Amino acid sequence: MRRIARFSPVILALTATSALAQGSNTDAYDGLHFHVAAPQGASWSLECRFRPIQITINQYERRFTNQLSYSGSGPRAGRLPGDNGRCVLTLTGGAGPVGLALVKNGVPTAAGTVDRAKPAAIDVF
Repeated sequence: MRRIARFSPVILALTATSALAQGSNTDAYDGLHFHVAAPQGASWSLECRFRPIQITINQYERRFTNQLSYSGSGPRAGRLPGDNGRCVLTLTGGAGPVGLALVKNGVPTAAGTVDRAKPAAIDVF
């Protein structure tokens, strides 16, 4: 009995710390929706920046980040972590245009390009 009483403050402290930490983290996929369109299979690269946030990689690792980078060909959809951002979409190869849309509060903002030297850029703040 005495041993349990001795360790119970540690358990309470760990529980409180865990609860506080959960409240301060951000889900990495809980922000603006994005969609890249490449109707003719063009390849592209996407660089998005946003206000710094803390994301949980796993129960032992947390990181601060303020950017995400993707590359590919054809369409891709996902979410940014947060309700703000600036994304730049660059055509890297293939035929056809590429387009990008960000959606905030149900309102889409879109841009596109057919020129490798002129990327499409969107700011949503």
